[in-house]
Amino acid sequence: MNTPADESADDLRYAEYVLGVLEADERVAVEEELAASSAAAAAEMRWRERLLPLAEQVTPQAPPERLWLRIRARLEFDSAGSGSGLWDNLRLWHWLSLGSGVLLAGACAALVFMFMHRPAAPPIPYMASTMTEHNGQVGWTATMDIRQARMVVVPAAPQTVQSGRTPELWLIPSGGRPIAVGLISTHVPVTLALSANLVARLGPSARLAVSIEPRGGSPTGQPTGPVVAAGAIGAAPAGIVPASAELLRTPPQRPA
Repeated sequence: MNTPADESADDLRYAEYVLGVLEADERVAVEEELAASSAAAAAEMRWRERLLPLAEQVTPQAPPERLWLRIRARLEFDSAGSGSGLWDNLRLWHWLSLGSGVLLAGACAALVFMFMHRPAAPPIPYMASTMTEHNGQVGWTATMDIRQARMVVVPAAPQTVQSGRTPELWLIPSGGRPIAVGLISTHVPVTLALSANLVARLGPSARLAVSIEPRGGSPTGQPTGPVVAAGAIGAAPAGIVPASAELLRTPPQRPA
């Protein structure tokens, strides 16, 4: 999610419109834009969806009794004759309008502060992928420890590949070119270290795939042999992580 600092100055006007802090002429100008432009209306709706739910997090606070006593004294509520002209008291309305403006500005500032400093959602600690072959059978499973930047890849069953060839694992970002993760095995689990670039690209928009490459890996940095298995990446289901935790703690290794 973008923060207000990421938005253009023009787009921020719609946030100020939602918060109600624009001057009257500026507010009229924004309302004319909203009526004439679908893009402006969409931007205003995005800010409304972002900011208005934050008001639900503001806990009402009752003012202390001494504050009301000071207000009464300042506005001369208790002086002689003050009651007869209460609704015509210009000083009363001046102070009330000033106080409401201060409260509104304070509330708006609190909402913006909460929005900008809202803690980010914690990352998913473990991810997993089940890579299936063309016949629908599971070829390999992969479990990823995001904090430790490691992945363990386990073959579902011993497999046979052509002599002088080896399986290589690839991360395929959505709309991007495959990125080599490392060589894996056809018969034993392999633990791989993940670079920061790979960790940043893990997620449901990416996939893992296995191709059969010459011994030592692809000479081109891209798959050259047939892709024999592939699968999406998601949060690790309960039960998978405990079974793989010990493997995830082992040092990265080359396949036997």
